[in-house]
Amino acid sequence: MFWKFDLHMSSQLEALLEKDDVTLTELMEEEDVLQECKAQNHRLLVFLSQDTCMQELLHLITTEPPAGLEETRRFKHPNIACELLTSDVGVINDKLGGEKLLLDTLYSFLEQPPPLNPLLASFFSKTIGNLITRKTEQVISFLRGKEGFLGLVLNHINTSAMMDLLLRLISCVEPAPLRQDTLNWLNEEQLAQRLIELIHPGKDEEKQSNASQTVCDIIRLSRDQANQLQENSEADPLLAVLESQECVGQLLDNMFVGERTESCVICGTQILLTLLEIRRPGVEGMLDVCVQGHERCVNSSILQAIQPHLTHYHQLLLDPPRVTPMLTSLGVLEVPLGNCRLHVARLMASLLQTTNTSYYICCNNTIYNNTVTLELCRLNTINILLDLFFKYTWNNFLHFQVELCVAAILSHSAQEQRPLVTQENPRLQQEPQEKQASPGPTLPLPSLFQDCRLVLRILEAWEENDKMQAEGGMRRGYMGHLTRIANTVVCSMEKGPVHSQIKLLVDCKGRWETFVDQALTEINRKNTVDLTFSDYQIQQITANFVDQFGFNDDEFSEHGDNIKLVNRYSYAGIYTHTLWCVCMHVQAKTAAFEACTKEKIQSFDDNEEEDIWEEREINYTTHTKSRTRYTNTHTFTHLY
Repeated sequence: MFWKFDLHMSSQLEALLEKDDVTLTELMEEEDVLQECKAQNHRLLVFLSQDTCMQELLHLITTEPPAGLEETRRFKHPNIACELLTSDVGVINDKLGGEKLLLDTLYSFLEQPPPLNPLLASFFSKTIGNLITRKTEQVISFLRGKEGFLGLVLNHINTSAMMDLLLRLISCVEPAPLRQDTLNWLNEEQLAQRLIELIHPGKDEEKQSNASQTVCDIIRLSRDQANQLQENSEADPLLAVLESQECVGQLLDNMFVGERTESCVICGTQILLTLLEIRRPGVEGMLDVCVQGHERCVNSSILQAIQPHLTHYHQLLLDPPRVTPMLTSLGVLEVPLGNCRLHVARLMASLLQTTNTSYYICCNNTIYNNTVTLELCRLNTINILLDLFFKYTWNNFLHFQVELCVAAILSHSAQEQRPLVTQENPRLQQEPQEKQASPGPTLPLPSLFQDCRLVLRILEAWEENDKMQAEGGMRRGYMGHLTRIANTVVCSMEKGPVHSQIKLLVDCKGRWETFVDQALTEINRKNTVDLTFSDYQIQQITANFVDQFGFNDDEFSEHGDNIKLVNRYSYAGIYTHTLWCVCMHVQAKTAAFEACTKEKIQSFDDNEEEDIWEEREINYTTHTKSRTRYTNTHTFTHLY
């Protein structure tokens, strides 16, 4: 085999390097040039590190290639040049990062007028990103010396490669003091404020979208890094600005003051959703959200900025941006739900989940009376969401968000009627009595059952669905979510923190009790799959399931504790069905493996004289067609 593959022969690349007049183009035509570079071929690196070669490599990745070439050939050499420059070889890194003339050539790419070639922009971003990681101090010093650097990057933010460059400056600078210095520099250049300014109705939609995604990534990266740092470390200035009431307020003003466009509303709402994210400690990190028992503390400035604009979001549900009619498998939908209203529903669910555990939000030794939930009740926003829930029968994304809203309200603890008093916040004990919330129709729980008529809606929708199915029609698309909502109501009435209050608020008690005892019990029974496995088999199936999907012990135990708090009807069927699917999947994989193995063994027996080392073309089609895929098919209708 050694002789068969000609491993004894010298590389053609070495023969080229022997020539006095060898060119960079000739070398890049060799297939093994990149491998030899990474293997630190001395003669090759000496050639590449010459000033003329480095300038030619940089010219390839920063200059548009001739248009007359075949498309597959136009960017072949620029791609190879980028791979050579980012091969993480010390000689090339030192040469490129240590000479200002070469850095100026690379930087000149940013000085081109927009739009940039997306592929060349990715080559540029990868090259300078590699230098930020490997020659950090030199490159940061060079960029800080360039006046208007940040303006040029933001001018090209509609090219996604510029997003990567900004994120590298935030996440790839080491050591910690230099990273903090870089963050302070970016904050002095008002990076956060300038990104928020780009999310404006007057800006290009692609630029708005990329600016929004960049802000979201900055928030997540900053929180993760802050969680890994020591307590006495300096705070991230970019995150502090993005979480400030002034910055969030400016974002909302851009969205709602003056012209209102769908892209601006969606991009801005994505940032708000990121700011309101609840990060689990020990897994994804935790910064402005602290979880203690069942109580959460959220940065109040975010909620204070959002609260005055809730009326604008409510109006979006009633009068969304116009969406063209949509042809679906069930006919033409004249007024689709649209992406805008779906984002509004997501934000409402996030706000209710964030503020559903205590009536007072405490952060940085400040006290903030949570008026967000009360304002949503005053506006009757939850009622509008329920209207959309039943109107858009097949929009599972909307159904899930409305289900989260209902579950969040039902999980309100008894503390929603009194301030949260803790040792860390003794001032709450001195709050005037008139400032404390009192039970009434403006509170979330009474509003859900009285103003929104939740129980009556469940009963009527269930009866209408039964009637439609009896006449040969289709089961409505929201029935699965409606079942879960009904089970959540039952669970809250039986053992929830305010079960006694819920029992008083439920209307149509006779119809409801009959529904729970008959229809709901029957559907829960149908959703439950009886398993005949032994306890040992179930343990093995569960272990295989955990290994396959990557859960760790802590996560599984945490989920197990949470499941105990939920009605058995809601999750018994789901969990047993999952185990059944896993078992079927394991059996199918075992059968397929045995069949494939038997086939291979038979093929070896039938071809004993065949040379197994002989090169041949492998045909995967036969094996692919013979596979049987065991899946549970669901139909999802997304935005209509």
